[in-house]
This record gives sequence, C-alpha cells and structure tokens, in this order.
Amino acid sequence: MCSAKGCSATAAHALAWNNPKVHTPERRKVWLACDDHRESLGDFLRARNFLKDVTPHP
Repeated sequence: MCSAKGCSATAAHALAWNNPKVHTPERRKVWLACDDHRESLGDFLRARNFLKDVTPHP
C-alpha cells in the first residue's frame, strides 16, 4: 500500500532512503508509492538529500 498520507492505492514503486543524521550509511528505510505519489514522495526525500534509490515494487 502507498505510504502517502491518506492513500490506500497499491504501491508500484519502492523509494529507498536514509537520514544520515540518524542512520548508518548502509541503512535503508523504504517508502512505498503508487504511480500518483511517486514524484511527490521522491521530491520530499530529494529535498532533504535522503533519497537513495527508486525501484519497481512487485
């Protein structure tokens, strides 16, 4: 399910991220995103330099 607030759509993308102030460099957290929220969630993470990778989610 999509990680965007209030969205219950099926996730199609996995956004791997980490906060370098909190996590070790190799640690990855994952937000799942539907097609509609992939860009907005990615933009949020990119603005903070947290986004590491975006991959398709099965």
